[in-house]
Amino acid sequence: MPKRIRAGALLAVAATGLALGATLAAPAEAAPKPAPKFLSAAELPPHPSSPWTAGKVTDGVPDELRLCLSEALPGYDSRYRAFRTELDTSARQLTIVVDDTAKAKALQDRLNREIRTCGDRLERSDPELEAEYRGYGTLPVEEGARVHGLHTSASWGASDIRLLSVGRDGTAVTVVEWAQLGGFADAPVKAFKKTTVTAVAKLH
Repeated sequence: MPKRIRAGALLAVAATGLALGATLAAPAEAAPKPAPKFLSAAELPPHPSSPWTAGKVTDGVPDELRLCLSEALPGYDSRYRAFRTELDTSARQLTIVVDDTAKAKALQDRLNREIRTCGDRLERSDPELEAEYRGYGTLPVEEGARVHGLHTSASWGASDIRLLSVGRDGTAVTVVEWAQLGGFADAPVKAFKKTTVTAVAKLH
């Protein structure tokens, strides 16, 4: 084979190899991370007499979660889904995705602290309100989740119970809240823990 033809063939093979390598490498570099998935109505703690209805996934933070978490959330892009029943029970899921796992862990820790101290802040802001906090432990799902309970009662007779959880998978952090009229005895802790595990598992 003449040297000119041999050199041309080698250049063609090299060019093909480079093109193939670029083709194979591109999908791994360009593949976007899947967006976190949200709970469905069927994955919430069952209500004894009224089915859950799920709202649309919306940008922002639900007003109900600002009560305890407003100081920890400025500057983050977040999305949420609200759920309701025909009676006095409601729920929400808030999800935030940050740049790296260190920031996500810091946010997870901050949200847990804000929930643990929320009752004290509520009592200081309203002398007619009493609040009691209970911790329900951690759950071994992805990078972990923690479950909280918060009961508030007012001097005029209002009584509300809330279950909240904070969980993380990689760079995604989610907060789940369940709320209704009543006290700790009315809270479906076991079912809420199952809902929390599902919520964290669906993040990625």
